[in-house]
Amino acid sequence: MDDMGGFSPGFHGRAHRFEGRLPPGQYPAEDFPVLSAGPTPQVPTETWSFTVTAEDGRSRAWSWAEMMDLPQEEPAVDIHCVTRWSKFDTNWRGVSLDVLLDEVETAADFVVAESYDGYTTNLPLEELTDGKAWLAHTFDGLPLSPEHGGPARLLVPHLYFWKSAKWVKGLRLTPQDEPGFWETAGYHNHGDPWREQRHWDDQ
Repeated sequence: MDDMGGFSPGFHGRAHRFEGRLPPGQYPAEDFPVLSAGPTPQVPTETWSFTVTAEDGRSRAWSWAEMMDLPQEEPAVDIHCVTRWSKFDTNWRGVSLDVLLDEVETAADFVVAESYDGYTTNLPLEELTDGKAWLAHTFDGLPLSPEHGGPARLLVPHLYFWKSAKWVKGLRLTPQDEPGFWETAGYHNHGDPWREQRHWDDQ
């Protein structure tokens, strides 16, 4: 569960390096803060699986080996946490969600991402397609650590990072929007950092 905790803004006077890339209310961070709302699950790749389930109950599942055999991409993206830090030019490796979602026929408009620790977060399906999101397993050339959501997490960099569910085990496609863990606690349902959509009543 990402994006909770308090950090003191730093790196003052250096935001000009990121002009046009730093959303309002954010500050640039050079480290990668570890933010979770509960204990870190340990999920061995030998038993890991990822499942996409359509609204009619049909599903497609991948083992770790099957997922690693899929076409891999290496997105270099900026990420933004609701606690106001942004990290630039982060390097990942993973599978585009387009590849996984193409395996399941659906008429749903929404997705609930579900994690091994019980965490959920909701997204419109269109926010995960057309090259906008990945199932990421590598960060900076190394296997993704459990603290950062390994063995695999969602990577949805254009939204606040709580939408990039750690320890993700599947996507459930739904015809109606179903707010997830932080959304039901008052976080914004969409989470666009450029519109500062932090809280439920933000525009």
